[in-house]
Formats: sequence, C-alpha cells, structure tokens
Amino acid sequence: MNADQQKTVILADDDTAIRTVLTQALTRAGYEVRATGNAMTMWRMVAEGEGDIVITDVVLPDENAFEILPRIKKARPNLPVIVMSAKNTIMTAITAAERGAYEYLPKPFDLKEMLGVVERGLEQASRGEKSSKLRRKNEFVEEMPLVGRSPAMQDIYRIIARMTQTDLTVMIVGESGTGKELVARALHDYSKRKQSPFVAINMAAIPRELIESELFGHEKGAFTGATARYAGRFEQAQGGTLFLDEIGDMPLEAQTRLLRVLQEGEFSSVGGSRPRKTNVRVIAATHRDLRQLIKQGSFREDLYFRLNVVPLRLPPLRERVGDIADLVHHFLQTCQKQGLPAKTLTTRAIERLTRHKWPGNVRELENLIQRLVAIQPDEEIDLAAVEAEFAAQKEITPLQDGEQVFDLSDVVEKYLVDYFAGFGDENPPPGLYARIIQKVEAPLILAALAAENGNQIKAAQLLGINRNTLRSRIKDLQLTVVRKNNIT
Repeated sequence: MNADQQKTVILADDDTAIRTVLTQALTRAGYEVRATGNAMTMWRMVAEGEGDIVITDVVLPDENAFEILPRIKKARPNLPVIVMSAKNTIMTAITAAERGAYEYLPKPFDLKEMLGVVERGLEQASRGEKSSKLRRKNEFVEEMPLVGRSPAMQDIYRIIARMTQTDLTVMIVGESGTGKELVARALHDYSKRKQSPFVAINMAAIPRELIESELFGHEKGAFTGATARYAGRFEQAQGGTLFLDEIGDMPLEAQTRLLRVLQEGEFSSVGGSRPRKTNVRVIAATHRDLRQLIKQGSFREDLYFRLNVVPLRLPPLRERVGDIADLVHHFLQTCQKQGLPAKTLTTRAIERLTRHKWPGNVRELENLIQRLVAIQPDEEIDLAAVEAEFAAQKEITPLQDGEQVFDLSDVVEKYLVDYFAGFGDENPPPGLYARIIQKVEAPLILAALAAENGNQIKAAQLLGINRNTLRSRIKDLQLTVVRKNNIT
C-alpha cells in the first residue's frame, strides 16, 4: 500500500494484549493504527476527523461503545465502526446493528476475518455509502431464547442482525429440533414488522387438501363444509411475517399459488374471484433437501429460488457441543420460571451431555432437562441421574412373540463397531459408505414394494423418490420384486 493510499484505523480496547496483536496485524497489512484504551480518546479522534475506520470493544472503562455509536453516526455517517464483544449473545449482534455498527465480531476473533472486514468496510466507505442503513429503535424486545456462543451461533446472530431491517425472504434449513421457529420469531420480533402479527403454519401438520384454504382462505360455499368465510394465514399475517414451516411438504398445486403471491404480491381465496393485495414477509423452513425434491419433481425450482433469497443453516447440536453448558443453564432457569424447583447439574453430568449424539437436537436436550428437574429429588443432578435417563431411553421394548424394537442408528452403530473390530490393527478396505448404503437401501426398497404389492409407482411415492429412480435402483441392486400372486 502506497503512503498516499494508507488508511488509518482507530482502535479502542482496554485489553493491552488485544491492542498489541491487532496493531501488529493491521500495521503488517499496511494500515496506520491509532490505538487507545478508553472511549474518551476514541471519541476525540473521531470528532477531530481522524481515522478512516474504527474498531472498538463494547465495554470500555469510561463508557459503553453502544452509547457512543449514535454520536459517531451523527457526526460522521460514512465512518465504518466494527464492534467487538466477549458477551456473544444475539442481543449483542442486534444492538450493534441497531446502533449503526458496520459489523460485529465476537471475541475471540480470527485475525484474517478481522482484516477482511476492515478491507470491506473501507471499500464501502470509499464509495460514499453509509456504513449502516440500520436504524436504532426506541426500545428492544425481550431477548429471544437463542442461546450459544459457538462460532456457528455467532454467524446466525450476525445474519439475523443484518436481516431485521429488510423484507428479504429467508430460508431456514436444519434438522428437526434445531430451533427453526425460534430464529423465524427473532427475525420478526427484531424487525420493523414487530408490531404486526407473526403467523406460523406447519405444512406437514395440515391435510394436503386443506393447505390452500389454510394459506389463502376461502369464501362461504366454496366447498362442502365452508359455511362461512375464512381468512387464511396470508390475510391473518397482513403487515407482519408469515412463517411457512416444513415447506418441503407443500403440495405442488399450493406451490404454484404461493409462487404467484411472491411474484405478484396478491392472492385469491378459494372460491373467490377478487385478488387481494398482501403485505407480508415470508420466512420458510425445512429439514429436507429441497434440491433433491426438485430432482424428484415434487418441488418447484422457481419457487425454491424465490424462497432461498437468504439461506440460513442451523447447525445440529452435535456440531455445537460447546453450547450445551449454556443451554443447560438456560433450560434450568426456564424450568424454575415455570414453577419447578431450582436445580443444578454437576460438571461431570454436563460433560456426559456433551458426549451424547442428540438426534433430537436442542429440543431433545430441553426435554431431558425438564424430566431431570421434575423427577430428581436432589437439588444437584449428578452423572448417575443422567446415565440412568439415557439408559431408560435405550431400553428395548418387548413386543408380541418375543420381538424387540431397536433404534436403527443403534443397530448400524453396533454393526460398524463389530465390523472395525474384525480387522484388528489392519485397515479395512475402501468403499464402506457404498456397502452400508446398499445394506440399508435394498431391504428398504423391498419393504416398500411389498407394502404396495409390487406396484412400483405407489412404492416410489411411499419412498418419496421418482419412479425412474426406483426402477434404476432395483436394477442396480439386482432386486427381485415379489407380488402376492406372482414374481416379476
């Protein structure tokens, strides 16, 4: 970087080590650094016109940076301000955005990421753009129960903070129990639409023949049983947010009508002839692979691109085990607010929770904590209590004639343990993934075909795959399809 191009960074942090590390990294990157440990000096430099960008910790000895940010934005609207914080909650990210910060980075931060943010902030400022289009609100809503300080959750907080002042459609993808509706509510409750309704509908919970009526409403006499006019979810959510959960379960006919609403901003009720204008922000969610559904012909590709404007992936709990202690503390507090006795978990008990696979994700953890608080007599829940609860969940359920039900994942896990044990110190041959998939796929296809008496069209529908895909897999796996009366 040439001297006449050199940019100046104002750095404010009362931690000497952080100031030193950042100063060295920024200097090596070609920036001039003006560092201070307090808010007063930072504000003086900004007020006197120094600096091209500001990096500041939230908590400074003499003043909170969030209180200074509005003054900075008023005095120098185009000056980018990067906020750092060790209190890594969703409220920190939201507040940073609302007070006009260009970016929020949680501590500890990655130096390479920090340098990238500085570069982008300076580029934006050089174009004459304001460093933030987000406006401060007069008050904050109660903090949503999004808990976690892991890097994955910090990314989610930052996306939520950026999206609260837009009407862009968001697609939330994640396994069941990861908190998709909580994120949708946060996007609504921190947005300019927060005074208007938040309306949720789960596509998987509504009979397919009623989904269009539920979404768009119906007129009196539109069909048998329609004894009065019904305002659908789009009408109920007018001015607010409509959350379409499990969008992958929406039938194709309803997908076509939804696409028109997103394109034209209007809809007609079932049995109605007059289009109605709609002013609704749509947030969708799914645990399914929509691209795979598109290949199978059960989801419209054009609708996918309309909904997937801002993709947001929620990580499963097994990818953020560092958040489990915070989640446990949160759920214990929630139980106490609900009238249950105050309880704590021992360190060993929490460590055991971090080793669990959590197929039900955060919802499973919450349910476990509720059960432990409700049934354990001691104020401190120990490792033995947690182990007993896990053991109870894995118990084999006896059926008629001595049959037993096993969780499929447990069966596969046991098979793999025995499989690897059989090789001792030797390396097993490659191609394990394909062999395991084949072992599971073949009986699954045969079971579906048997259930539908060999009818491949119905079996494909039962499996949720394309008929041609089913025919191809039957051929590749060399399966024999058996009907009740004959073999084909």
